[in-house]
Order: sequence, then structure tokens, then C-alpha cells
Amino acid sequence: MPSPLAHALAGLTVHVATAPAGELASRRRAAVTVGAALAPDLDFAWRLLDGVNHHQAQGHSIGVGLVVAAAVTLVAAAGRAPRPWALGLAALAGWTSHLLLDLLNVDTSPPIGLMALWPFSAGYFKSPWSLFLDIGRTLNWRTVRHDVVAIAWEVAVLCPVLIAAWRGRARRRAGAWHGARVREQISG
Repeated sequence: MPSPLAHALAGLTVHVATAPAGELASRRRAAVTVGAALAPDLDFAWRLLDGVNHHQAQGHSIGVGLVVAAAVTLVAAAGRAPRPWALGLAALAGWTSHLLLDLLNVDTSPPIGLMALWPFSAGYFKSPWSLFLDIGRTLNWRTVRHDVVAIAWEVAVLCPVLIAAWRGRARRRAGAWHGARVREQISG
């Protein structure tokens, strides 16, 4: 599984790429998107409660993502946030980014893959292409060294995607400004 840093970068990238122009600076929307990108790994906490490994099971699914999106929408509506459904969609997009990264990692712990389509399918899914290395969960020199390399690779892969999303926004904004100026000149 990718590191929390990779999931946070993916969530931030989703926020930058999908936020409407007026909401790019919204801390609430950014926090919802990045938080949802990190949230599926909270299933590690269940292991502390019952001793069973729930990681990559139902919690790593589009079904739970839809439930989280609905909950975010309801909480945002109750809190009178503007466009609560947009916050719900931001949560779903962040959640989905987590699933995508986990589908693209090296997975060495059975069951291989994740229950990405639960409750529609109880099968485990895994991409045949691994882009990210696994992150070790033990503290010894070999694991720490491997994790440092894995995190450096994640940053090398995901930061250019974040930069491209940011530049794409800037180009769209510049194009919209240019289009408005042309319309103003034609009508003026």
C-alpha cells in the first residue's frame, strides 16, 4: 500500500483538479478531499479492536466511499455549508483516489488486491501494473530504508501530477480571462 503522504498528495491533486474556481482556496473542501483520501486506511484501527486484519476489505471500496459521500453531504447540509452535495462529491473523489493508488501498488499480503467494488462484488481486485512500492509496517533498518525509497518514488510520481493539475487550472483560468477580453472587445 502507498504511504499516507502519497494518499494526501493524491487527495490534494484531486482537489486542485476538480475544485470550481471559487473553491480552490476553500480549506473546508481541501480538508474533505484530502481527509477522504486518507480515511480508508483507518481500517487498521479495527485490528486493534478485534485482532482481525480488515485492511483492503470493505473499507477499501466504492460502496463505503458512497456512504462517506452521503454522510459528508448530510453533515454539510446540517451545518448549512454552501453546496453540500459538492462537498460529498469531493469526499467521493478523494476516497476514489485512495482506491486507485492502492490498486496500483505492489501487494504482497494475502488476500491480494482490495474489495474495490463491494457491495456490488465481494471479489478482490488488483491492477496487473504496479506503480507504487509497498510500505513496510515493521521498524528495522531494511524496512525503513525500503520505505524511504518507496516514499521518494511516490513523491517523484505524484508531485508532477499535482503540478500538472495546478498548471492546467492556470491555463484554463488564463483562457477564460482571454475569452472574456475578446468578447469585451467585440461587443465594445
